[in-house]
Amino acid sequence: MAEQQKQKKPRGKARVISGKCIACGARCQSVCPVNGVEMSEQGEPIIEAQKCIGCVKCVKACPAGALEMFYTPEELAIIASFEKHGGEEMDEEEVERRRRIAAYRGVWVFIEQNDGEAAKVSWELTGVGRELADQLGVPLSAVIIGSGVERLADLAFSYGADQAYLVDNTVFRQYRTEPFLEVMCRLIDKHKPEVVLMGATGMGRDLAGAVATRVKTGLTADCTSLGIDGKGNLMQTRPAFGGNIMATIMCDRFRPQMATVRPHVMPMPQQRPGRTGTIIHESCPICESSIFTRVLEVITEKGAKDKVDVAGAEFIVSGGRGLMAKENFAMLEELAEELGGVVGGSRSAVDAGWLSQDRQVGQTGKTVRPKIYIACGISGAIQHLVGMQDSDAIIAINRDSDAPIFEVATFGIVGDLFQVVPALTARVREMKSRAAA
Repeated sequence: MAEQQKQKKPRGKARVISGKCIACGARCQSVCPVNGVEMSEQGEPIIEAQKCIGCVKCVKACPAGALEMFYTPEELAIIASFEKHGGEEMDEEEVERRRRIAAYRGVWVFIEQNDGEAAKVSWELTGVGRELADQLGVPLSAVIIGSGVERLADLAFSYGADQAYLVDNTVFRQYRTEPFLEVMCRLIDKHKPEVVLMGATGMGRDLAGAVATRVKTGLTADCTSLGIDGKGNLMQTRPAFGGNIMATIMCDRFRPQMATVRPHVMPMPQQRPGRTGTIIHESCPICESSIFTRVLEVITEKGAKDKVDVAGAEFIVSGGRGLMAKENFAMLEELAEELGGVVGGSRSAVDAGWLSQDRQVGQTGKTVRPKIYIACGISGAIQHLVGMQDSDAIIAINRDSDAPIFEVATFGIVGDLFQVVPALTARVREMKSRAAA
């Protein structure tokens, strides 16, 4: 008797979720291998069910989650049977892929440092890395590469790391892509982490892209949120389409899962001095003569000492198009001085030449988390909101009562900023005088 043919798990058919399509430009149509997607005059997909083979490519390609897989009641019953009896049929390639992914375990945070001084974003990532590791039930490891940087391991432990991979050699005194790339890839190949996090700084962006390319995995840049789904995959959320939507990106078929995160996006974890961990000393046989680049001199940018660190300020007074002219920012400077804060601005203010680019707050500028953020004459476009919406308190001043900024504001003042700001400054000055008396 011939062997009975095994029943295969149903694939279902793709269908459109009403009201969710954003007419992104026919991404779903471009990935369909059977030409089963047509576009309406409104730019929305029309699925030809008779052609659909259930490959799920269009569902995965949709940035707005406007497509889903549909199953008949009979198909749902078959799927339930598969889940009850241990899953679905897999070919040898799929079995090997799952076996390979299962070998990766642990969450890593790359500790960015310069002359032995760690970047603050590294500790912010250690905090969120601790949460991810706890959800996965795996250790959190810090990766420290440099020269004379062993003391950073103790700092990493105080911020939540369980262990630290330490590569300490004079060849790593200054950051250069080639040697850092080589050592990171060697460590990943040897220890196989499932998640690798880096800061979205100049160094982090350079190194993360090179590492992801070398180890052949995915990388999501400038994430604003990280989480773990029900299957243990990293959910990486970042602004997309110019900040108009938030996209959650998954890398479920490759390891490690890599992400970069902007400074000040994640909260700073509470430090626990005295907390200990395990230091794992690693070596990488790289000699100076084999590296093509040399750091001859480090030149500090002219005027760097006078630059304002908007991202690190606790009080920020920001101005937008409503200020109308560069000279009007003087009243914001006056209010910021009374508060002990700094002046920032929206992209429109920077593009107009009213402020320098290093003071720009928003998606293409700095991400800030001050105690108080005062938005003066800023309408509240999503590109600006993603850079300041996590402030402890937001005070919005705008004469347009329907301005989007009021949707995220803790306190809103509808009025002429040229009257409100001087009044606020006078009131703060008065309260400070009373407190000093």
